Amino acid sequence: MKIKTLVAVLLLSGGASSAFAQNDCNANSSISHEAVKAKNYKDAYAPCMAVLKDCPTLKYYTYSDAFDILTYFLKNNKDRNSADYKKYFDELMQVHDWRIQYIPEFLAKGMKLTITAKGALGAKAIDYLQYAPTPDVEQAYAWLKEAVDSDKGKSTGAVLHYFMDISMRKVKADKTFTDQFFQNYLDASQYADEAIAAATKASTKKNLQAIKDNIVAMFINSGVADCESLQSIYGPQVEEHKTDSVFLKKAIAILKLMKCNDSEAYFHASEYMYAMNPTADAAVGVAYMYYKKGDYDTSVKFFDEALAKETDNSKKSEMAYLAATALYEAKKLAQAKKYCYMSAEYNSEFGEPYILLATMYGSNPNWSDEGALNRATYFLVIDKLLKAKSVDPELTDRVNEMISTYSRHTPSTQDLFMLGIKKGDRVTIGGWIGETTTVR
Repeated sequence: MKIKTLVAVLLLSGGASSAFAQNDCNANSSISHEAVKAKNYKDAYAPCMAVLKDCPTLKYYTYSDAFDILTYFLKNNKDRNSADYKKYFDELMQVHDWRIQYIPEFLAKGMKLTITAKGALGAKAIDYLQYAPTPDVEQAYAWLKEAVDSDKGKSTGAVLHYFMDISMRKVKADKTFTDQFFQNYLDASQYADEAIAAATKASTKKNLQAIKDNIVAMFINSGVADCESLQSIYGPQVEEHKTDSVFLKKAIAILKLMKCNDSEAYFHASEYMYAMNPTADAAVGVAYMYYKKGDYDTSVKFFDEALAKETDNSKKSEMAYLAATALYEAKKLAQAKKYCYMSAEYNSEFGEPYILLATMYGSNPNWSDEGALNRATYFLVIDKLLKAKSVDPELTDRVNEMISTYSRHTPSTQDLFMLGIKKGDRVTIGGWIGETTTVR
């Protein structure tokens, strides 16, 4: 009887201890959370850490509070070699580990979190890089890559930024990392695009776009992405992987991004890709190759094929413009004019087609026996240049310089007067041009 009574007392006391512990956690949670809101981090520290140790799944916001508290102490301790700094840093990493461990339990309770366990690993890597006394780049990279490979387009902008940043550090230290660096760039860039597309708030889209721009800038400034080095890297590999469409697609994307369309690696990668899978991008690459060889007719043939396959109007505009330049080189001006207008129709904000029209008209102004009428062609040239800068203001300086040059060749008022033409009259420019302009 006494044994049964003792067991009962022990069970009751255990239950009471559990209840007391829970009550302590609730009290500590309230105290620490209010202190954090008041930015009183010193008083928040002890109760907050107690909650995480004793009741790690009580409140999810306790983890955010702990991050605020510990990073406050670390930022205000300039001696990274001190015992206090190391203590707070180790605790920061421990809090990250606890959050990673318990996120599945919070999710199982039905809580809607904005971060996954792998995303939390990425956040740990960012704090590690910022606060570790001597961060290990390889460790940070491993955590970030694991996070990005898991979350993909759901990765946070910060994780994508640091993933690319640490990849750039690695490739600058070790050029054998170049291939993986290129792949990391393609992944980070793609996932940033996916995140931008999925964002519903304009401010979020803007922030993500800024991160995407930084990712591109890091790639360009990496020191391994100039055309000469890309040719030396991809030249042999394209030949080695000429039947590997995944590799060829990656190579083409990188070479296009870096505007290395004139490289042999780009030509051959496009040619091999076209043989396996004649996509629009592959057709454009082959068209470039024939353009560089001076075979403009064949070049236009492949640009036409690319136009037929492509669905993105912005890309179609560029393809039509490139076909126009090939036809201009082939002295097929009427056809070139047609493709210029096709390009402008696909993208109303693209000014280059109008500059090409102006160049063609200005270099071939003779359509009449009257010299003054031929020089009236330059009024039309100026029309096209004005149109170019109106649709694309970034071209203004370049266009203004061209206008200044062409304006010196327009006919005099007296020469036109002799033909019965005055300022404000409309004049049709004949020949292959066939457009009307206003006398100035």
